[in-house]
Amino acid sequence: MRERPVRERAARRLPGWVLAVPAWLWLTVFFVVPFLQVAWFSLGEKPGMFGTHSNEVMSFDRYAEAFSSTFFTIFRATLWMSLIGTLACLLVALPAAYFMASKVPAHRRGLLVALVMVPYWTSFLIRTIGWKVILSSEGALAGFLTEVGLVSDPHALLNTRGAVLLGLIYNYLPLMILPLYVAFDRVDGALGEASKDLGAGRVRTFFQVTLPLARPGIIAGIVLVFIPMMGDYVTPAVLGGAKGTMVGSLIASQFLTAQNWALGSAMAVVLILLTMVVVVLAISLLWGVGWLVHRRSRLVIGLAPPPETRVRAKEVATA
Repeated sequence: MRERPVRERAARRLPGWVLAVPAWLWLTVFFVVPFLQVAWFSLGEKPGMFGTHSNEVMSFDRYAEAFSSTFFTIFRATLWMSLIGTLACLLVALPAAYFMASKVPAHRRGLLVALVMVPYWTSFLIRTIGWKVILSSEGALAGFLTEVGLVSDPHALLNTRGAVLLGLIYNYLPLMILPLYVAFDRVDGALGEASKDLGAGRVRTFFQVTLPLARPGIIAGIVLVFIPMMGDYVTPAVLGGAKGTMVGSLIASQFLTAQNWALGSAMAVVLILLTMVVVVLAISLLWGVGWLVHRRSRLVIGLAPPPETRVRAKEVATA
């Protein structure tokens, strides 16, 4: 009986930052250290035809080579496909996550979460190759679309940007559904009932009460989906061919084909920095829109007449 109070006092003495140590170690080992190594390689050069990298002469010349028209052309295409893919994942995940969190009984929600996660636990490469089989000219989808008349050439589905976009949406959709599901699940149902009691319909309650409260989950889902899409290499390599090249494929070609690790590292650093800029701008825009919606809702509530006034006006009108 005496050991329990002693353990509780010892646990209370531990500072709060101790709980974050495993996460910081994970980020340091698997993100900070590799990034510093890539940044170090980017300051070097390619030593001859058969060498990969050399840091004997340090310079920023590789960054000047990275800022080429080819890189920015492919970067714009990558950014466009990532934005469309993230938006598509958001539009698909919003009703799915809301249905799972609000309309499904609590004892069945775990099953639906498992159904969402089981495909994600499958190998990323296997899932992408599966779409290659489906979109191939001999696949069932190409044959069906050709018979219906929606596609004239069955070879037009694979090795296109549309195929890459479809693969991106399928592969990263679970990363959007889960944060939204958690956000909707944490929304107090009494707030929705109060909104309906005050005269708001279901649609207005969702957009003015539920959706603003789920904003952290929306931001988390966008970040979790957009950043991996920007650096994806497997999906465009399997489904895109030459027409669906993305920045990840361009960087990989510098490491694997050209054996120019310095230039590939410089391109990787530029991609990381540009992606961070886009993410910061997108999050700032979302927070700004949320702030405006919240301010507008408070303004409408402040200008609304009290219930007693509305009751009296109704009585006068009926009289």
